Amino acid sequence: MLTDTPGIHHVSVIVRDAAANVAFYTETLGLRLVKRTVNFEDQFTRHLYYGDEHGSPGTVLTFFPYPEEVDGRVGRPQVAATALAVPPESLDYWHDRLSARGIDVERTERFGEATLQFADPDGTRLELVGASSPVEPWADGPVPVEHAIRGIHGVSVLSANPFQTASVLDTLGFDLERQEGDRVRYRASGDRATIVDLLDRESAFGREGAGSVHHVAVRVETVDELHEWRELFADRGYDVSRVKDRHFFHSLYVREPGGILIELATESPGVDGVEPLDELGERLYLPPWLEEDREMIEPQLPPLDR
Repeated sequence: MLTDTPGIHHVSVIVRDAAANVAFYTETLGLRLVKRTVNFEDQFTRHLYYGDEHGSPGTVLTFFPYPEEVDGRVGRPQVAATALAVPPESLDYWHDRLSARGIDVERTERFGEATLQFADPDGTRLELVGASSPVEPWADGPVPVEHAIRGIHGVSVLSANPFQTASVLDTLGFDLERQEGDRVRYRASGDRATIVDLLDRESAFGREGAGSVHHVAVRVETVDELHEWRELFADRGYDVSRVKDRHFFHSLYVREPGGILIELATESPGVDGVEPLDELGERLYLPPWLEEDREMIEPQLPPLDR
């Protein structure tokens, strides 16, 4: 029996420079690099995971670095921005920290939440939102723990058909909460990473490339449930993938009628389920079916050190 998603699992982004990506997300934002692996469908492309100490679902940002990638352009149908939660009293700290590193920061507020808007080195649009979260931040990072990021807050999406996207959000278990201007807020029932803001506004079409979000993933309980979701989406005529073994979780992808690519992903075994906790992200992790090709794969990956 299908159950509502409790919220977002992860957000995956296309970028260009792997070394700059690692430096920004670990040194500037203070996230933990919890997994350095490869795209399982393109083993010569890195796949980098950042999150809390464990890489818990609802805290993870992942990146595919393509050194020759063209610049992306935000527009419909795309995830327009990814918001991360920080303690409300920490926004001044973060404004000063980002500004001191030459990052342009804009202050704004929506739904009563103070927000900082900025971009990473590839132009990926990010936000820090002053909001409560049950997530325990990584205590050993460069950011003082009282100010550290508490996982994903939510995403803002530009749809080619907002009414169709709203229907899919409802199907997944996101409830319409309220509207502020052209921003319509949907919230899942979980305790973290629960927000999708649907932007009901005119927008040019986007272009996939460096700095653009490839997909947003939501959490589901079991592999069996994934197969049920696949059947439901197929019956509705949606473009839906088969269920895939991503080694850290199982998942499927659906391109909903508004054009947003959504992944449904299980929470287990998790990115910390295949390596010792104190060794997460320290070496290239390859799944068993690629391990025998390590000596061929590893030298061809772009370096992570600047």
